[in-house]
Amino acid sequence: MYGYGGSILRVNLTSGEIRREPLPQDLARDYLGARGFGAYLLYREVPPGADPLGPENRLYISAGPLSGLLVAGAGKCDITTKSPLTGGYAGASVGGLLSAELKYAGTDVIAIEGKAPRPTYLYIDDDRVELRDATAYWGKGSLTTEKALKEALGESFQIATIGPAGESGVAYACISHDFGRQAGRGGVGAVMGAKNLKAVAVRGTRSIPVAQLERYRELARGMYAACKAAPGLEAWQKYGTAGVTTWANEIGAFPTRNFRSGFFEDHSSLSGETMRAAIVVTDKACFGCPSPCGKYSFVRKYGVHVEGPEYETTALIGGNCALSDIEDVAYANHVCDELGLDTISAGNAVAFAIECYERGIISKADTGGLELRFGDVDVVCALLRQIAAREGLGAVLALGVRHAAATFGHGSEAFAMQVKGMEMSGYESRHAPSMLLSYMTCDVGAHHNRSWAITYDIARGRDAVTPDKAAKVIELQHIRPLFDCLGACRLQWVELGLDLGHYAPIVEAITGVPRTWEDLLTISERVWNLTRLYWFREVPGFGRAWDAPPPRTYLEPVETGPTAGKRISREDAERLLDMYYEQRGWDRDGRPTAAKLAELGLADL
Repeated sequence: MYGYGGSILRVNLTSGEIRREPLPQDLARDYLGARGFGAYLLYREVPPGADPLGPENRLYISAGPLSGLLVAGAGKCDITTKSPLTGGYAGASVGGLLSAELKYAGTDVIAIEGKAPRPTYLYIDDDRVELRDATAYWGKGSLTTEKALKEALGESFQIATIGPAGESGVAYACISHDFGRQAGRGGVGAVMGAKNLKAVAVRGTRSIPVAQLERYRELARGMYAACKAAPGLEAWQKYGTAGVTTWANEIGAFPTRNFRSGFFEDHSSLSGETMRAAIVVTDKACFGCPSPCGKYSFVRKYGVHVEGPEYETTALIGGNCALSDIEDVAYANHVCDELGLDTISAGNAVAFAIECYERGIISKADTGGLELRFGDVDVVCALLRQIAAREGLGAVLALGVRHAAATFGHGSEAFAMQVKGMEMSGYESRHAPSMLLSYMTCDVGAHHNRSWAITYDIARGRDAVTPDKAAKVIELQHIRPLFDCLGACRLQWVELGLDLGHYAPIVEAITGVPRTWEDLLTISERVWNLTRLYWFREVPGFGRAWDAPPPRTYLEPVETGPTAGKRISREDAERLLDMYYEQRGWDRDGRPTAAKLAELGLADL
């Protein structure tokens, strides 16, 4: 098959059986790749009601048709499973070099099931595939393990690892790759840990067949040329996502002290400019990237290296925990990376615990003697280590803020900043209805990457609660996740303004299958509806109530900054859902209708 590795590699950790099967052509036709493959296989192969941390759950590591080819930003890999954090669909994206190496090893999907009898890692060297003993690596950090495996196997192997948090079953443990890239959301690392799988190591030497080689080369050169000519390239290369910090504060969207505010008074000390001057050593890119947003940093105060911090980490570990020193934020980032913790959920969990302590809901008897307060890096890192080990207060926080609020009670549910059990990422949205709707309806929980709609709120008017805002969220929820099917980064489009018209022609040139942009969007919409059905199948009572925003968004106004005094009413949040469901072709409970499923080729579901 043109554009694909050509196979699904199936690994049963319980029996030790390993086999390859050809990638079905209809799967590539109807689901395109990466996220699409993972969503389809999860729905079809994992039995209903499977325990997310049980052997019957599966982990799918998938590449897309652009992965491994010289297409701008074609360095994304998708990891799909049933989430131990939410109980629903988990689809996590990671950059770096892993997806390209999978394709060079002739693999489009690694489908992992069962549970190994002892700590194990998966070794793939083209057609040589083995399960190897990982006892020596168990208990070690993600970064430490990756370094050790590189030394043992060679630099040409691409490694994905988990840390102690994944081993202990933290519900938001991540899978790490390339010394600082993470598949961070939904607890994919906990699933890997529950399978006794410490790492995946891949090396490949094959070519990827391309249908129309000269046309592909011409189109690819055109994409790179457009990126190089983009006015925003220089600033993006210099600051990466850290450049968002100042802007987010200026518009009142920077989460501060557990989302009490959208403005951090010390934000300039966390800005991209401050970070560049204080800690950045060099820029770092994923495969095929013309605009390296990764920043490899050295934290002199602590003597550690780290990639980042990215904006989301600065927002949730920095502002949300009120750390005002970029070196402290970077060090906490390093701690999370080594432990294998998602910095977004971890930052939320720590901030939530601190607020509970301030309100007297928990005490020193619960914290192991720690005095929890905002702005204290020692407290933040102590809680991170407790979470990863699932010790003391960390045993409660390790299962997410929804679980912690249910455990602590006393009204703490109102300020547990989550949707569907997933903690909110880095945009305070009480005065941004489109962005709030994006969080409410995201298919993995409260995550920004499926629909970053806050700029539309600014352009359209931040008080407006209108049908076009629902329409914009839906539009973005088809475009942005499409990149995850392609195996490509969306930031060339978002930050450099790369025209979306580039993508259908290059997919056609690579695969030989005629595709229009509308065809690709239909595939993305198909996947979106399939993952929605997965939630209904797996979560008892799932429906509209699961799309509700955190109560803080409508009960409490923003405390400080440009949006001080603003909040959204519960009635407006419900109106947004009504408009969204109607435009999606779903019923009032948010279930896809038979007509919509038939339209998308999902009538059998």
